[in-house]
Amino acid sequence: MKIYNLYGYLIVVLYLLACVYSAPARLGPWDGLLIGAAYFIFCWFMGGLYLADVLHLGIAHRSLDYKEWFIKAVTLVNNTFAIYVNPITWVNRHRLHHKNSDHDGDPNKISSDGIWRTLYLCLLPYQCQENLADDEILKSRSVQLVSTPIFAVVAQTANFWLLWKLFGSLKFALVMWFGVRIFGWWINMIQNYWTHTRKFGYRRYDDERDNAMNIGEWLPVTATFSACLQNNHHHYQTLLRLSHDESEYDFGFRTVKFMKSLGLVKATARGELVPPDVPLGALDF
Repeated sequence: MKIYNLYGYLIVVLYLLACVYSAPARLGPWDGLLIGAAYFIFCWFMGGLYLADVLHLGIAHRSLDYKEWFIKAVTLVNNTFAIYVNPITWVNRHRLHHKNSDHDGDPNKISSDGIWRTLYLCLLPYQCQENLADDEILKSRSVQLVSTPIFAVVAQTANFWLLWKLFGSLKFALVMWFGVRIFGWWINMIQNYWTHTRKFGYRRYDDERDNAMNIGEWLPVTATFSACLQNNHHHYQTLLRLSHDESEYDFGFRTVKFMKSLGLVKATARGELVPPDVPLGALDF
């Protein structure tokens, strides 16, 4: 088993065991397990929908055109009830990451950064040297409100307080609240370290300008909503589909297709353009 898969499965198993152990007596271990799993799945799914589908493909790369109300709703719900991520700073960091990938100016990681340095940078990234987040949606009042430090502190404090009061146990709330954020830290490491270190994964395109790799196993692809197919994505940043071959598992693309069936999103002209060297018979969108 690859080391990144081992860490991921280990975090999930330890989280579930901790939920069983810390569950208050009135709930019992099995209800504790069920509640912990439900909170875990909610935070993971909202985070993937918000970051990978909406902020990433919808705003940062303009590959997808979402309903404006849907963008605002997902932003508000995720940052209030799941793991907070500032939408404006994230879009700016991501664009700078593509502009300077693995080189000076990349706020996520440069080539010489090892695993421990990258682990630290997931929490405190390099300072951004430019502001590339000038989209109109990011200037809207609701997104501006969510992006304030006051909102971040109040929302996440209320998030934790709600868990504590709902289940009547400080220990149980601490396990759930910190546990899902440790898993989120691992997801960040998949994208920033393991898919940007050439000894892991595989490369479809031999681009010399960056170290982007594809990692295609079930857990990383599902956890990141396919954002771990980095070599594909860096080669063609605006293509709305991160899998470039039918053999590549693409969980994120499945979620986007489902949202399209609900009328929440459509492809942009740049997002649906399949370059000739991408081995897909059709975009299938």
